[in-house]
Amino acid sequence: MEDSFLYQAIIYLTAAILCVPIAKKLGMGSVLGYLLAGIIIGPFALGFIGEEGEDIMHFAEFGVVMMLFLIGLELEPAKLWQMRAMITRIGLSQVLVTTLAFFGVMVGSGFSWQVALAVSMSLSLSSTAIVLQSLKEKNQMDSAAGKNSFAVLLMQDIAVIPMLAIIPLLVVAGESLSGDHHGSPIEQFPGWIQTLFVFGAVGLVILLGRYAFVPLLRIIARTRLRELFVASALLIVVGIAFLMELVGLSPALGTFLAGVVLANSEFKHELESDLDPFKGLLLGLFFIAVGASINFGLIGDNAGLVISITLGILLVKTLILIGIGKYAKLSLDQNLIFAIGLSQVGEFSFVTYSFASQLQILDKPTTEMLMAITAISMTLTPLLILLNEKLILPRVGTLEKTEKEADEVNEKNEVIIAGFSHFGSTIGRFLRANGIQATILDNDSDRVDLLRKMGFKVYYGDATRADLLESAGAHEAKILISAIDSPETNYLLVETVKKHFPNLEMMVRAKNRADAYELMDMDVPNIYREHLDSSVRLGKDVLVKMGFRAHTVHRLAQNFIKYDEAALKELVKVKHDQKEYISSVRRTIEMQEALLSSERNRQFTLNDHAWDSEVMKGK
Repeated sequence: MEDSFLYQAIIYLTAAILCVPIAKKLGMGSVLGYLLAGIIIGPFALGFIGEEGEDIMHFAEFGVVMMLFLIGLELEPAKLWQMRAMITRIGLSQVLVTTLAFFGVMVGSGFSWQVALAVSMSLSLSSTAIVLQSLKEKNQMDSAAGKNSFAVLLMQDIAVIPMLAIIPLLVVAGESLSGDHHGSPIEQFPGWIQTLFVFGAVGLVILLGRYAFVPLLRIIARTRLRELFVASALLIVVGIAFLMELVGLSPALGTFLAGVVLANSEFKHELESDLDPFKGLLLGLFFIAVGASINFGLIGDNAGLVISITLGILLVKTLILIGIGKYAKLSLDQNLIFAIGLSQVGEFSFVTYSFASQLQILDKPTTEMLMAITAISMTLTPLLILLNEKLILPRVGTLEKTEKEADEVNEKNEVIIAGFSHFGSTIGRFLRANGIQATILDNDSDRVDLLRKMGFKVYYGDATRADLLESAGAHEAKILISAIDSPETNYLLVETVKKHFPNLEMMVRAKNRADAYELMDMDVPNIYREHLDSSVRLGKDVLVKMGFRAHTVHRLAQNFIKYDEAALKELVKVKHDQKEYISSVRRTIEMQEALLSSERNRQFTLNDHAWDSEVMKGK
């Protein structure tokens, strides 16, 4: 019973459902939750799955295969070309410097250069899943740290291809390969011929992608059967993975190439939407497998050595990344986010370890040790990121800069703007153009530096802090405009203002209707949904192009917004009762359409013609 697929599936899913929400509630992120779930159900804890851990790594392999396909699908050549300078300058520097550093340490420690090169290349990689998921959860993808991290991860994904091509050559150079190894069908050939097979296979994948895969998908798409389309895409992925196995490469590399080949096709977005529901689950299974694969027996016997090596790797990678970040002119807070976030060893290292082990470049004890070190480094990363946010940045980054800027925030303007990205800067420029000066606060240090160069007087700091608002003149100001992108930060700011500055009238940005409901529950009177006006403005332009008078369209648009805002106040009362909510939405839509129809049929005066540019031109 314990070996059945359904039993294993129940264990995996139950562990994930229990552990991930707890980890997220504690602010540790979903990745750490999956890792903890794997540790708990693994063979070295409760022992629900795989005594030897072999079945677990099959899940891990499949998770990596699917993850690499989706990563490859996102690597559009146009995007790579646009980021070429950052990818080569930052990403390539990280891969080369880190590989050389660990290579030197290992050769100096007595390892053969073949083992040292295989391991050092693996250690240079970082976890794409952990880093990107952490940046997205914390809304940092558009920050300087986020952009540079993405460039490094892209370079690492690309570097995997030559790494997996180099590893078979190390077998040729090494003399310790035993004669009883059974691997790929081409292993009996000399090393240089094997290398030709590898590059030939890569070239064949590219040619098939251009002249066979896309035409095949076009044929399948004409059937309009979604499941058949997905099956065809998976057939291509599995076929390429099989081809990679024939030439001695990892199946994950094959799926990565398949994704890259299909990234430029017209089917890219359809493939992404079809496979997206599986992406999170497969990544979760991968991280559960990683947690379950940690050999606690090995760690217990060599605890001091394993922990020392793990911390040493994290420290070396962090120092190298800080140096690269300094070269890239990142501010201190962004550099720490960048360096600590990428300091772990990545998930693809499990594949390179396994590949090197199959080729007997690495022996079994070394492979298990490296897997334990990698898993621990990945497990520690979310905790290190959390410690960086809570303990380090407030002392050497955010707090230091906030206090420095707070001494200068003495403008005492009647308007304060929190958040000065695209939404906030538009408001600020409009007010300034009409003679209204505002005190501007933003917590992205790089954006603050850029805005200052553009001529804006912007203060760095976290607007949710009462002391910063105090120094910005919140007691004397009349209006606080919150143009912050994060709804959670907006909620915190509203609570801070209501508690410490009840005199301030708040005008708050809402991303959507659900966000607006939350703000209404907090008794915020002035809420501005960021897409409402632009959507209505587009509709106005359509009506004008359909022959409506410009002033009539303006009046209809204003009435639509008025009716929609009134409906919002009614709908918020029943938002938790789905049946009543749907019924209320239908009633408000019917009423809104009836009112607008009545308004549209009114007999307007000739003044409505005064706004029409064509009429004015005729005069």
